[in-house]
Amino acid sequence: MDSFNAGAPRHNSGTPAQRRHLLELCWQHECDIDPMILRARQLRHQGAWPQAVCLEQELLPLF
Repeated sequence: MDSFNAGAPRHNSGTPAQRRHLLELCWQHECDIDPMILRARQLRHQGAWPQAVCLEQELLPLF
């Protein structure tokens, strides 16, 4: 284990669905993520795949 993760707690308990739910709760508290990225995540969560892909294409670098 490297020094960066030495003090980090490990939370591997719970089902994949429970871990996913916790991750989504964390995402709701992110404030430094670009609003367009958050919108793409929201669209995917709502099942609006074509709109999410379109938005993600807008976020790709031009070079």
